[in-house]
Amino acid sequence: MKKVRIVLWCLVAVLGGIVTWLAFALSESKQHMTEGPYGAPFQLVAQNGLPITEKAFQGKPTALFFGFTHCPEVCPTTLFELNGWMEKVDPAGDKMQGYFVTVDPERDTPEILGQYISNVTSRITGIAGEPDKIAEMIKSFRVYAKRVPVDEKDPNGEYTMDHTASVFLLDAQGRFVSTIAYGENPDVAVQKLQNLLKG
Repeated sequence: MKKVRIVLWCLVAVLGGIVTWLAFALSESKQHMTEGPYGAPFQLVAQNGLPITEKAFQGKPTALFFGFTHCPEVCPTTLFELNGWMEKVDPAGDKMQGYFVTVDPERDTPEILGQYISNVTSRITGIAGEPDKIAEMIKSFRVYAKRVPVDEKDPNGEYTMDHTASVFLLDAQGRFVSTIAYGENPDVAVQKLQNLLKG
């Protein structure tokens, strides 16, 4: 009986050690996620045709969202609202930056993206690029994006895109802070941007 108890206590000690190690490893992993820039490194193209990398999301707080120029409602609404919120919290436009990454690189060239965005704002910069590189960035930011045929009988014809509609908020080191949901209360959205600026 004593041997059984000793074995059981040994098992409990070993299991306790494993649980402690796992808890430590998970906390270290979580800390690393919050301390490092969000997403993976990328090499894409800004709307002006110049190269752009993940370094663009550092130096100033960033509001970032993913969309496409053929989007009927969510993207133009988000672009318009985000511009207004940014004007409220950063009237001079020198403390915060915004980016719009296309989820439809086959149709959204840097030039088309630039024209689309410039009709609404000069505060937000478009990002396009090769489809495989855009796909890598989308995956690293844990964004959902899926091509959906307008006519199911013609999968290679006209299409739209289902995609994540939230605005990602990153601090000046490119670290994830929070999101602004599509349809968020405007006062809450502005407060989130103000909090982001306070850092």
